[in-house]
Amino acid sequence: MNLTYVLADGSIAAKRNFIKIKRVPEVLIWVLLSPIMFLLLFAFVFGNAIPIEGMDYREFLIAGIFAQSIVFGAMNTGTGIAEDMQKGIIDRFRSLPMSNSAVLIGRTLSDMVYNGLSLAVMALTGLLIGWQIHSSPIDAVAGFALILLFAYAVSWVFALIGLLAPSPEVVNNGSFMVVMPLTFISNVFIPIETLPTPLRVFAEWNPVSGVTQAARNLFGNTSPHAPGSDAWPMQHAELYTLIWVAILLVVFVPLAVARYQRAASR
Repeated sequence: MNLTYVLADGSIAAKRNFIKIKRVPEVLIWVLLSPIMFLLLFAFVFGNAIPIEGMDYREFLIAGIFAQSIVFGAMNTGTGIAEDMQKGIIDRFRSLPMSNSAVLIGRTLSDMVYNGLSLAVMALTGLLIGWQIHSSPIDAVAGFALILLFAYAVSWVFALIGLLAPSPEVVNNGSFMVVMPLTFISNVFIPIETLPTPLRVFAEWNPVSGVTQAARNLFGNTSPHAPGSDAWPMQHAELYTLIWVAILLVVFVPLAVARYQRAASR
C-alpha cells in the first residue's frame, strides 16, 4: 500500500477522533484548561519566589509550560489507543481494508492538533499576563513548530505504550512515573544552574530541557545577564531537539506499527 493510501486512511482515522470530541467535549476542555492552570499557578504563586537575573520570571516560564503541556498532552495518545484496544475497536479496524499504520497515524495527527490548540490558548493567556515575544515572527513560528514536532515524536512513544498496556489506567499511572521526572528535573520551572550536580547533568541532557531552551531562544526569552549552562545540548538546543525528534520517530514508529500488527492479528 503506497504512502498516498496510508495518509488517506490516516486522515479518516483522525477524523474519527475529532468526531469523538462532540460526544465527550470534556476531554478537549481539560486539554485546554489544565495548561492554563499550571501557567497561572507558577506565574502568580511561585513566580516571586524564583528570581531570574535580567528577566521577568513569566517570560522564562512560558516556554517551559509549553514543553510540559505538550508532553503531558502526548500521553492522551497512549490512553486513547489503550481504550480502543480494551473496547475491541481495533478488531473492527482490522476487518476494514485499511493500512495497519492508519489508526496510529490518525491518532497521533489528531492529538497534534489538540496540542496545537492547547499551545494557542496558552500563548494567548501568556500574552495577557505579560509574556512577550522578542524575536522575529519567523523565529516565533519556528519555536511553535519545533514544540509541536517534538510533541508529535513523543506521541509515538505513548502510542507504543498504549498498545502494550492492558488498560488506560495503566497507561496513565505508568506514564506519570516517567513524565514527572522529565518535566520537573529540567529547566522548565527553574534555571538548571540551581540544581545539585547530578540532577543538573541529567537536566542538561534531558530532551524536555532541550525543547524548552530551544523555544526560549526562538521566542527571544533569554537574558544575557543570567548564568547559562555550557553543556552542548543547552548551547545547541534547536539541533539537539531535532536529533531527539529523529531518534524517537525512527525508533518508535516502526515499533508501534509492528506491535499494532501483532495485536490486530491475534
